[in-house]
Amino acid sequence: MKKFFLSLCLLMVSFAAGAQERLPEVILKDIEGRTVQTDTISNNGKPLVIAFFATWCKPCNRELKSIDELYDDWQRETGVRIVAVSIDQAQNVNKVKPLVDQNGWRYDVLLDPNGELRRALGIQSVPYTLLLDGQGNIVYRHNGYTDGAEAELYEKVKEVAGRQSL
Repeated sequence: MKKFFLSLCLLMVSFAAGAQERLPEVILKDIEGRTVQTDTISNNGKPLVIAFFATWCKPCNRELKSIDELYDDWQRETGVRIVAVSIDQAQNVNKVKPLVDQNGWRYDVLLDPNGELRRALGIQSVPYTLLLDGQGNIVYRHNGYTDGAEAELYEKVKEVAGRQSL
C-alpha cells in the first residue's frame, strides 16, 4: 500500500511540474475603453511579452522606452507582440493614455486599476515582465529593471521564437 501511495504521489508531482502556467481569466479594459479578457490574449503562435508598469514608476518607464526603441527590430526578427499593463489605481488611470501618447508607445495597453491580474499572477511590484510562448504558456518572469535588461529579455524572446519555428 505504501508503494502505491508513493507512486501516486510521484505521479501527481510530475504531472503538476509538467503543467504550464497561463494567463488567468480576468476582464480588463484597454486605454480606448474596450473590454479584453486576459486569458484570450495571444500572438498567433509567436512570443508575447506582458510588461506591468505604472505611470509613477521611473524604472517601468525607462524599460518601456528602451524596448520601444528596439521594438521594430524585435518584431521583424521574432514576430513578438508586447502588451503593457498599467497597474495605476482608478484615480490615476487618466494619466496612462497621455504617458503612452507622449512616448509614442505602439504597445497594446491594458488597465488593471483594481490589481486583479497583478494579484492573480502573484506580482508584488513593478516593473514586472512575463514572456509567453506561442501556446500562451508563461515561460519567463522578470521583476525590476536595470539599464540593459531589455537585452536579456530579447535573448529569451529569440529562444522562444526559435523553438516556435522548429
